[in-house]
Amino acid sequence: MMKRKTQHTWRRDVVELAALFTAVVVADSVAKTVLKGPEGPPMLAVSAIVLLITVGFHTWWAHRRTHAPPDPAAAAVAASGGETALWRMRTTVRDEPGTLAAVCAALAEHAADILTLQTHPLGDGTVDEFLLRAPVAVDGDAIKDAVAGAGGRDTWLERADPHDLVDTPTRVLGLATRTAMDPSELPLALRRLLGRCTIHSVPALSPAGRPPAAEVPEEGVLEGTVIRLRDPSGGQLAIERPYLPFTPTEFARARALVELDTRLGPRMPTSREQATLRTGSDVSVRRAEPGDVAAARAMHDRCSPDTLALRYHGPVGDADRYLNHLLSPRFGRTLAVESASGRLVALGHLLWDGDEAEVAVLVEDAWQRRGIGAELLRRLLVLADEAGYASAYAVTQSSNTGMVAAMRGLGLPLDYQVEEGTLVITARLQPEPVRRH
Repeated sequence: MMKRKTQHTWRRDVVELAALFTAVVVADSVAKTVLKGPEGPPMLAVSAIVLLITVGFHTWWAHRRTHAPPDPAAAAVAASGGETALWRMRTTVRDEPGTLAAVCAALAEHAADILTLQTHPLGDGTVDEFLLRAPVAVDGDAIKDAVAGAGGRDTWLERADPHDLVDTPTRVLGLATRTAMDPSELPLALRRLLGRCTIHSVPALSPAGRPPAAEVPEEGVLEGTVIRLRDPSGGQLAIERPYLPFTPTEFARARALVELDTRLGPRMPTSREQATLRTGSDVSVRRAEPGDVAAARAMHDRCSPDTLALRYHGPVGDADRYLNHLLSPRFGRTLAVESASGRLVALGHLLWDGDEAEVAVLVEDAWQRRGIGAELLRRLLVLADEAGYASAYAVTQSSNTGMVAAMRGLGLPLDYQVEEGTLVITARLQPEPVRRH
């Protein structure tokens, strides 16, 4: 590669030449003046020695600065080769001026870029929630140690994903929109709003007809790592996050989302999609709702005992008792398959279970081996993936070859595990995030 030549203009040449002549004239005048004095030559010699010492020191200092070891941030960036990772971090600092600045400075020393920052005021401090981008060479433990050294306490850290880059107001508005469109979105919206948590829907009455131990007041209850709110469909919602206490700000956001669902009242999407089976028959697939209990009960009556045993892993008792649960939008989503005549012939359930989701399918005997079960599983896992679940599992028996074949036909990574005589097949929908507590 050819070096680019330095371009000089005639004006710059004239200025440099004039400066050179001026320097020569000044040096000549000073030398003549000094030499005429009695101590002229010694003074020139001492000046030359001082000049040499100054030049030597400057050269040594410049060489030392050039070869000095890089700071930790520069070393981390160099080691990562430019590759970065996203982190979600929460830490508590004293409510004093400069405490947040100290934490930010500690993060900067590890080349951690602060993308978003939220503050949650408390009585004796402030909870600061960060979204960070740091080089992959920077370990999570190093970030936590640096924050602890800067005064942060109760620090919690986990890997984030690009979905977390959406700013908080936009994310909350999106969750409110989804909740307004579909009541089954409320538990999912709460999980996305509050992070990894477990949501329990406690009915107003137990199976024995008894009310819960304590009724939740209208404004809800915040108890450290537990939030209790009135369920708009009856009973109460208990939100638990054992590893990280909820803040009053989070409690207020969750309460506002539940209040929105309450004001909108009962509703259900009415979309219906057509599907053509491998036999050429056309069926329709739609969202099921509590009003489908009677049709679902009639379908159960048409199913053989063997079919029901494969679905429910044993003898089936009173179907009305568990159909109300399965068709409730608070516990998941259910897809109903109807024939051309409008008769319910199959049900597919996606049930929320903490960080995972369970899928289950029941197809009426006369409609089996037509591809309905595989179609329902595919749609249910798409819904699980859209809801943000990393995996979904099916509990069946090894003798249920149809369910096993349908899961294998999905083309997803599968894990098989035998538990108490039943077969649990887990489909991994997305990589499991790295969590550090």
